[in-house]
Amino acid sequence: MRFVLFSALAAAAVLTGCGGGDSHPKAASPAPTISVQAVAASASDWPDAYEAAGTVRARTATVISSKVMAYVREVAVQVGDHVRDGQEIVKLDAQDLDTNVRRAEAAEAEVRSAFPEADNGIAAAKAGLDLAQTTFKRMEELSAKKSISNQEFDEASARLKQAQASYDMAQAKRKQLDSKLAGVEQEIRAAKIIVDYTRIAAPFAGVVTAKSVEQGNLAAPGAPLLTIEKEGSYRLEVSVDESKLPEVKSGESVDVELEAVDRRISARVSEIVPEVDAASRAYTVKIDLPAMVNLRSGMFGRAWFPMGARKVVTVPTSAVMERGQLQWVFVIEDGSARNRLVTTGKRQPGGVEILSGLSEGEKVVSPIAAGLVDGSHVEVRQ
Repeated sequence: MRFVLFSALAAAAVLTGCGGGDSHPKAASPAPTISVQAVAASASDWPDAYEAAGTVRARTATVISSKVMAYVREVAVQVGDHVRDGQEIVKLDAQDLDTNVRRAEAAEAEVRSAFPEADNGIAAAKAGLDLAQTTFKRMEELSAKKSISNQEFDEASARLKQAQASYDMAQAKRKQLDSKLAGVEQEIRAAKIIVDYTRIAAPFAGVVTAKSVEQGNLAAPGAPLLTIEKEGSYRLEVSVDESKLPEVKSGESVDVELEAVDRRISARVSEIVPEVDAASRAYTVKIDLPAMVNLRSGMFGRAWFPMGARKVVTVPTSAVMERGQLQWVFVIEDGSARNRLVTTGKRQPGGVEILSGLSEGEKVVSPIAAGLVDGSHVEVRQ
């Protein structure tokens, strides 16, 4: 029974394949001809450039640290805060330092309290000296007339010398007090300066980019507390291969592309660091950036340094099709469009560099017409 059913199905298939008894099979429809425009791949001079990657850095940045060892009483800013020039940003505990100021001020008061006594001593010594000088002059006249003995004259002379010594000693004590006062006043100024060190202010207007201190921490001299960058003043620092050193010139204009900016911008080379890194065999080039919104240190960027011109084969951008990682063009061969895989390079407005897969002079379809596939018959419009 199964064999009979199979035989019937086979016979039906044969009849169907033969067109139901029709001895003249239908002819296939000819493929339509597509009207296209064509352009020849051309060789042209394109400006060559060396691409270097780098990082955005602030042109002016400072690490804030303490000049004295003291506990942190207050931190007035956080990362990302904007600060003014001279704004107090960290306050340290100044109790011990205030004690030094008060101690120096007490010493000053003590020195000044000794001034009246010293001045009185000078006045008394000066009075005694004046009296001794008058007496000695009188005795000197009497001695010339032989009216007094030599003993009396010698005693008058000795009293004059003693009075002069007392006066000189009183003046010396007053000078000692003046010197001591000057030293104490210097101590007061130094102590107050140290107290001022406990109030740490921003050296310029900018933004806080790093913070490594909290209230209650012990601040040590030189230990980083905060980092501040001046806004609107950034540069791109890129690593350039040592072989390109003769090609890069300070002051030249270069194209720069930043992650934060969806376009190329023009910038200027401001500094070339001549030292070459032994590990990477590269040196650093610093490029000043124009003021831009939301520009921050640490952003990634690229720079292109002009290196003259080179010959390249190009086709219009509209001639290249892409799908995933593949690029191809339609080359016109014997009236048909043939699919040709190509490798593309750099792009410029209206043109694409062809690295491989296409030779100068070959004609490609541009723009690509709708419905065009590999092998399509084409008619080139003039």
